[in-house]
Amino acid sequence: MDLIAEARVPFPRAVVFACYRDKMADLLPYLESVRKIDVTSRDEQEGTRTVKLVNVWHGGGDIPAAARAFVSEAMMSWTDTATWTEADYVCHWVIKTHAFTEAVSCEGWNTFHEDGPDATRITMKGSIEIDTKKVKGVPGFLAGKVAKTVEEMLKTKIQPNFVEVTKAITQHLEKTK
Repeated sequence: MDLIAEARVPFPRAVVFACYRDKMADLLPYLESVRKIDVTSRDEQEGTRTVKLVNVWHGGGDIPAAARAFVSEAMMSWTDTATWTEADYVCHWVIKTHAFTEAVSCEGWNTFHEDGPDATRITMKGSIEIDTKKVKGVPGFLAGKVAKTVEEMLKTKIQPNFVEVTKAITQHLEKTK
């Protein structure tokens, strides 16, 4: 299933790209659906202007505390492995869910384009696929329907999360300029 979203941030491309890459933890106050982001590794490849980041996201900020008792931490967490290439203003990302890890495949690209002298248009294109054969307890005759339903549900979380992050970048940059 395709993931596509686009957003405009009213700041120059280099500033937006650096903020998205380097200041994710600073954006938490503006992200209602995220409780915490742990940067677990950062590898800057000298001379290439490329940064490889691994962030662990802990969602569920928008889930009432009482409901969290019935939803496991793994169901609300994911690992985002991203390669940020400043020369092209592109980020390639791979998301690994912490629940049903072997069944979920999700990856894509964020591209950053100048959109006027002091604005940036960010486009997210990716895909998510669920292989229900790798999830115990799903009968074969229901596998396709279950996969489609789960993909749709995740799509309704991932695309709005992307837009929420771009709004958070705008808020953070407005506050810190």
